Amino acid sequence: MSTTAKPARTVIEDYVAALAAGDIDAVRASFAEDASWTLHGSLPLSGTWRGRDTIIDDFLSGALAYYEPGSIEFDVTSLIADGDVVAMEWTTRSRTRDGKPYVNGCIGVFEVRDGAIATVREYMDTDYALRTAFSA
Repeated sequence: MSTTAKPARTVIEDYVAALAAGDIDAVRASFAEDASWTLHGSLPLSGTWRGRDTIIDDFLSGALAYYEPGSIEFDVTSLIADGDVVAMEWTTRSRTRDGKPYVNGCIGVFEVRDGAIATVREYMDTDYALRTAFSA
């Protein structure tokens, strides 16, 4: 377990707050430069994204393109931290680009290193996401 500038739980809570506020600079600063994000499943965005800028500029921005701007809400239902590992469960609520309601439960396992997110492994109902948001 590495020593972090702040507890892993706080790093993830700050990341979620920045995401909710739409503070892209704070979101970017939440990640280590060499971070990776793996989205499991069969979506066009599934796979492993490497590097902070790739995660923000390609993966997260690409995901947002499928939803109506300003409609995304994250409801964290559980957050469990054990050392540098944080498991978070949340529900994403939004509207798709064509106005359909979208509600999907997600789980992410975050590993924090030196006060920044180093890895994320995300799981969700990708069949539902593909039918609802990614079909247009």
